Amino acid sequence: MSAAAAPRMGSIDALRGLTVAAMLLVNNPGDWGHVYAPLLHADWHGFTPTDLIFPLFLFIAGVSMAFSLAPRATDAARRPALRRALLQRALRILVAGALLHLLAWGLLDLPAYRLWGVLQRIALCVAGVGLLAIYASVRVQWAVLLGLLGGYAVVLLGAASLAPWHNPASRVDTALFAPLLYRYDPLTGLGHDPEGLLSSAGALASTLLGLLAGGWLRAGRWRALALLALACLLGGALVATVLPLNKQLWTPSFVLWAGGLSVAALLLAHGLVDRAGVPAIGRRFGVNAIAAYLGSSAMALVLIASGAWAGLYATLSALLPAAPRLASLLCAVLFVAVWWGVVWALDRRRIYLKI
Repeated sequence: MSAAAAPRMGSIDALRGLTVAAMLLVNNPGDWGHVYAPLLHADWHGFTPTDLIFPLFLFIAGVSMAFSLAPRATDAARRPALRRALLQRALRILVAGALLHLLAWGLLDLPAYRLWGVLQRIALCVAGVGLLAIYASVRVQWAVLLGLLGGYAVVLLGAASLAPWHNPASRVDTALFAPLLYRYDPLTGLGHDPEGLLSSAGALASTLLGLLAGGWLRAGRWRALALLALACLLGGALVATVLPLNKQLWTPSFVLWAGGLSVAALLLAHGLVDRAGVPAIGRRFGVNAIAAYLGSSAMALVLIASGAWAGLYATLSALLPAAPRLASLLCAVLFVAVWWGVVWALDRRRIYLKI
């Protein structure tokens, strides 16, 4: 008898959707010079609410695989088909990210094409952790998680510097991919990409933590999840004394700290939506997550390149001359509202765009 995917939980779609909506909010202010501090990433070391958004998305991706992939992978005969579907989806996400950056390069007249990015990192994490969900036992998954955290910690602790441009992640990305990076200075030969190769070790760990937490959620081990959240938060705070919290480097302390908050958010969403019956706010974004992110990103590029985005901010800032940051926030809120309307219309027609 073959296993089927576990029943879909509304809390997972809701949490994923709220995360995507938060991405759109923080990625699209009216003017980057006027943004409230909590809506910005930490400059380097440190942590802001915005720094939680991407790791929470990857964590939820791992949780989803605990419900969609892991139960079906118990039937060994189904594993080749699951692997093929997984890798094809990861490739589609990768190509979508590459095409999005091609659009940005063309519209914004950037100095170089950027190889890495958010969708590329999602593709890498989905493929890597998905293969573990299909083929590896839970014990092996825990071992890989500890190996990623420990191995990456050794690399960072052994470095002469964790400063911008001079840290191991930046040096590896520059050596392999310059000038196709988020930041590159041809005069110094130094570059950096917050979604680069080496720091993806931390991102993989965040996604794998989601897979393991999702397994416990599927088994109803809520007390274990609460203890996991506490352990991750305490572990993150402890490790941060030697390896600072840093989202751009995705340090092990950042994995643990953001992971603890992610587990707590998952428990809260499960308690409210699945058990208490609270409406799954954000679900519509969640069931069209990648499509909403990709479509909104392309739309934002067109608005910026055409000057329409600057015009919108100028109009709102003229109405609120004493509150430029509020005008900037209202631009982002309007953008999220437009895309809420898009995903609402898609969901109403039961259209779910899977990449």
